Amino acid sequence: MTGVLKPNNKHLMLFTGRAYPELAHEIADLMKVELVPTRALAYANSEIYVRFEESVRGSDAFVIQSHSAPVNEWVMEQLIMVDALKRASAKRITVVAPFYPYARQDKKHAGREPISARLIADLYKTAGADRLMSVDLHAAQIQGFFDGPVDHLWALPVLAKHVKAQYDTSEMTIVSPDAGRVRLADMWSDQLGCPLAIIHKRRDPNVANTVAVHEVVGDVQGRVCLLVDDMIDTAGTICQAAEALVARGAKSVIAAATHPVLSGPATERLNDSLFEEVIVTNTLAIPPERQFGKLTVLSIAPLIARAIQEVFEDGSVTSLFNGAS
Repeated sequence: MTGVLKPNNKHLMLFTGRAYPELAHEIADLMKVELVPTRALAYANSEIYVRFEESVRGSDAFVIQSHSAPVNEWVMEQLIMVDALKRASAKRITVVAPFYPYARQDKKHAGREPISARLIADLYKTAGADRLMSVDLHAAQIQGFFDGPVDHLWALPVLAKHVKAQYDTSEMTIVSPDAGRVRLADMWSDQLGCPLAIIHKRRDPNVANTVAVHEVVGDVQGRVCLLVDDMIDTAGTICQAAEALVARGAKSVIAAATHPVLSGPATERLNDSLFEEVIVTNTLAIPPERQFGKLTVLSIAPLIARAIQEVFEDGSVTSLFNGAS
């Protein structure tokens, strides 16, 4: 035999951006590995610089970044990290984006609009990413935007476990805040064995973040209503939904959402709302000034850590969700 035969020992390495390093540290602790020391800074003109302070050659690299505001800065930082890994000869690069940036811009609603979610996928691929991992994508078709494997993780098991422990599901109704979340609500209904209700709403196409609630389809009279969504941004939709449910006789209302974007007046609205509890995960950092008494934050780190381990060991991520991933 000509050439040199060398054992192919895989080498997992974890990297984190500056947006939410606490989540990456929690993932690393669960996996019993250390994050790669990284020098990252912004120059005076706002350009970002990144350098890894140890060799990454031949590694199976996982680049963790949460995309809270300012989203564009953290997207750019993650792209630069991926580019640095590619140029330093990492063997495989996986982008871990718990909250996929620009996910709501997944299709054209009118002429001359971009499909920014596709653009983000193209940017990751061009930078050098081989694989993408995210939690509760706003739209399932985003998986097809990236030219490579996509691991779509579900926060449902994490959220549902808390709901089961805290509430009597026999008197609970799962409620979708709009027609677009019906599939998610249906999965919750299957998970908890509860009936389903839907709120019909209509957005004003000329006013951003403005929603008018029209009708509740389903029986909510005397029921504990669990409103489910993939994210809470300004909280206008979900707070109006809670009011509609109480007006139609709901016993109490709670909310469960994966991504706590909590922009603008969201904290004040939720704190003053009719919700008994608002349950979210820590896919995004929630600064102290955005926290409030009704808020419960569950850790998504164990789920991401298990998914990373499955990918590294060439196992099955789908097995974590009983084939539903």
